[in-house]
Amino acid sequence: MNNLKTFTCTEKIKGENRETKLFTTIQEAIKASCLQDGMTISFHHAFRGGDLILNKVIDIIAAMGFKDLTLASSSLASIHDTLIAHIKSGVITQIYTSGLRGKLGEAISHGLMEKPVHIHSHGGRVHLIQSGELNIDVAFVGVPVSDVFGNANGHSGRSKCGSLGYVMSDAQYAKHVIILTEELVAYPNKPSSISQDQVDSVVVVDAVGDPAKIGAGETRMTSNPKELMLARLTTKVIEHSGLFKEGFSLQTGTGGASLATTVFLSEKMESKGITASFGLGGITGTMVYMLKRGLIKKLLDVQSFDEFAAKSLGENENHIEISANEYANPSSKGAAIKQLDIVVLSALEIDLDFNVNVITGSKGLLRGASGGHCDTAAEAKLSIIVAPLTRGRIPTITKRVNTIVTPGSSVDVVVTDQGIAVHPRHPELAAALKKAGLIVLDMHALYEKAMALCGEPQEIKYTDKVVALIRYRDGSIIDVVRQLAK
Repeated sequence: MNNLKTFTCTEKIKGENRETKLFTTIQEAIKASCLQDGMTISFHHAFRGGDLILNKVIDIIAAMGFKDLTLASSSLASIHDTLIAHIKSGVITQIYTSGLRGKLGEAISHGLMEKPVHIHSHGGRVHLIQSGELNIDVAFVGVPVSDVFGNANGHSGRSKCGSLGYVMSDAQYAKHVIILTEELVAYPNKPSSISQDQVDSVVVVDAVGDPAKIGAGETRMTSNPKELMLARLTTKVIEHSGLFKEGFSLQTGTGGASLATTVFLSEKMESKGITASFGLGGITGTMVYMLKRGLIKKLLDVQSFDEFAAKSLGENENHIEISANEYANPSSKGAAIKQLDIVVLSALEIDLDFNVNVITGSKGLLRGASGGHCDTAAEAKLSIIVAPLTRGRIPTITKRVNTIVTPGSSVDVVVTDQGIAVHPRHPELAAALKKAGLIVLDMHALYEKAMALCGEPQEIKYTDKVVALIRYRDGSIIDVVRQLAK
């Protein structure tokens, strides 16, 4: 193992053929990358809970003897719980990510790491990369299809994941890029999401991901009656917002009610003969349906949320792949969210000042993701937060959220099953929604309803140790998460 770790890369190993970049094993590609202790490695989450690359590569890196690495994955899911062992052994000592879930999130909440995790938004991650704070040494890019020179995409092959928008900046800025592919195709593999002039090495592996698990969890289509009711209410808010007109643009975030809104909105658009100019963000089969029916003219896809979106991306010229930089980077010369009219987003908690928490649950555990939440809420003309008033015996509306991810200054409307709150800066919108027959209350009234149903929640006890820094989209620290007391 030591002979691998102490490999000197003044003369990098060449591939099996000078006309290719092929390496037989991941170990050989890592040796050629000049990876050293203390460096930063990156991964993407296009396969979400179906990712099969990150754990495999980290296991290999650990076996090679590397220590003190920074892990910069665009997001982490429950499938990455195996990282706990590598954190305990000192292989991984720092993490940058948009999300944390499962046993890994729980362990970090209880003080697993010495250094706090940096939780960033999707747009904020690109900002950190471009600013030089997040300096990626080796990027590992899992793709279903590539050629021998590294031209790769996610919309072809056996395990289609769709858009590779969240890894494009890694490929552009990392010092060394390793493509891990299930299948080699003839050169040139065009069009490509990752280009040959960005890639150093290519390795063929058995599997990079399970596409069946992309559309699970937060990106599923709901059948829950309460979530469907919330979706209908949200559709009515959009209809009477003043923005529901020919050529409007739309994004629906993760969460059952948010995604179901597209179904009801498409019905309303058909009945009124309205066409949207574009749909944005993580794209689902419902958005693809709207594109095929001519209800949306174009889809700008930074991440494909299911097999229908992944397939459409490769077949429909109006379904367009974009990078996270084009999508939401606040320092980009042209982020698409600046053209966005309406965004529908979910929440774990909302407080009296309209601040939103999407990262820590009611027990204070890290169990969510910042994603594009604060990015889109900041730039869209109308940001709508959709959540049930209570989840079981747990109130969603609180005096103060556990963790601020999206500030209330970016939120316009909160839709719950017990009423709708409009930010006080929009009295005209509140009047329009009341005129349309919707129940409009102030946030304090919603809070009192929640307290009447659930009672005041027990205060969460923390230690002084900070386990996570919540980075706003511009890189500033908007909040911190502290270690849970035993």
